[in-house]
Amino acid sequence: MFVHTNLRQALAIALVAAAASTTWAAPPWASLIPFQRVEASNEKKYELTEANGPWMIMATSFTGTGAEKDANDLVLELRKDFGLEAYVWHQKYDYTDTVVGKGYDRYGGPKKMKYMNDVSYTSYAVLVGNYESVDQNGLEGILSKVKTIHPKVFKTGYSVKDDTIKSIRRQITNAMKSEENKEKGPMGTAFVTRNPLLPEEYFRPKGMDELVIAMNKDSKHSLLNCPGKYTVRVATFRGAVEMDQKKIQEIEQKNIVSGTRLAKAAEKAETLASALRGQGVEAYCFHDRSESIVTVGSFETVGSPRRDGKIEINPQVKRIMDGYKGSETANTSTLTPGFKPKSLAGIMFDVQPVPVEVPRVSIAANYARPPVR
Repeated sequence: MFVHTNLRQALAIALVAAAASTTWAAPPWASLIPFQRVEASNEKKYELTEANGPWMIMATSFTGTGAEKDANDLVLELRKDFGLEAYVWHQKYDYTDTVVGKGYDRYGGPKKMKYMNDVSYTSYAVLVGNYESVDQNGLEGILSKVKTIHPKVFKTGYSVKDDTIKSIRRQITNAMKSEENKEKGPMGTAFVTRNPLLPEEYFRPKGMDELVIAMNKDSKHSLLNCPGKYTVRVATFRGAVEMDQKKIQEIEQKNIVSGTRLAKAAEKAETLASALRGQGVEAYCFHDRSESIVTVGSFETVGSPRRDGKIEINPQVKRIMDGYKGSETANTSTLTPGFKPKSLAGIMFDVQPVPVEVPRVSIAANYARPPVR
């Protein structure tokens, strides 16, 4: 039986937890996957959400008449022509109200002050990318790309002609005479920032979830023991989160774990990892709150960043990706291409393996401040 006691108990707790997001966010090398494309539809608006990021690139912002159209046009162009995941975020700034200053007025009451510029406006920011950390592999290359490209929206159909923020930026840029800045485009002042929709406590050091650590404690080939920084995910088995309170009570009272989708996912992952190990493959297994995965290999780098923002992939990583990916097939009824997954021990691999970062237990979590309530 591959699901040991500690793992079974942890799985039972995971089932009754609130729905949680998966550990594996879209990595910067996702562009290497041949049949993955950045969505770009004229019928949609790509508004920033809490699910994006948490770290992103602040490309530029627009204010004034037509600002919203400019921002949405730029987002669509970045997605269509440059393959960048771009989003719009807007915020209103109001400097018309009075504010309480330091000290007291002549009547002994709080001192009230007004801003020098009595204005109110909405700024539309364009943010790019979804990064787990500020030092994620590939981020610097994309930042360099954003700074140097010349989207058409700045040449034609540009609505905002008198933008105070951009005027200040132009003055700063013109004051800098280095060769590097001469090559920069209209988004040359882009920088890395947080997703503004996420609370401050999100960015405090948290470390790995204690429940997840417990779920992986007794795994024979735990990914937590992988010596490298990166590995290649070759199989994914998803579980389910139970929301029905009656079923939750039943799970807790009877400890019914073996028949759940989450437990079955864990057993499949353990079985496949053991089968791969039996073939002499360096395979690992990892269990999360919502899924279990199997990975192959241990690497210090996925590849080398190129100037265009893409990654020159590590040949060893590519060999594993190619070795386990599904074979291309044709649907005889629709004549459309498809992919048939490979399998081992009766268990299927993912159609397209992808590199992922190896999860680590963070020492910083011991020093993290408690969340603000």
